[in-house]
Amino acid sequence: MKRIIIAVSLVTTLALTGLGFAQMEANYVKHVREARQHVTIAVTQGEKGDAKALVQHAQTGLEHVRMAQKAKSLPDLDKAAKSLEDAINQGQTGDANKATEQAKESVEYLDAVLSGLGG
Repeated sequence: MKRIIIAVSLVTTLALTGLGFAQMEANYVKHVREARQHVTIAVTQGEKGDAKALVQHAQTGLEHVRMAQKAKSLPDLDKAAKSLEDAINQGQTGDANKATEQAKESVEYLDAVLSGLGG
């Protein structure tokens, strides 16, 4: 009887741990996708010459990248964050062209992360 209780406890613990991991993974994917969506909008705004709107969307994208980094550390997420920081800095100086190029680079890194997820 004692062995059965231990086995049930172990199975329950593993199941709950697995659910926690699945939730963390789902949030991670959600943040990467949200980041990509905002950075894509940033690129569109930059192509229109609107550095201010580019910065706003790049900042939101960077927030999502940072949240994804808390859940999972990946080199492509680090590179995406660096490109976004550069895009924000360039956009704040009013250079929409350079900021757009940096934002496009970030999209490529985010795509690489998503392709590694199978999505």
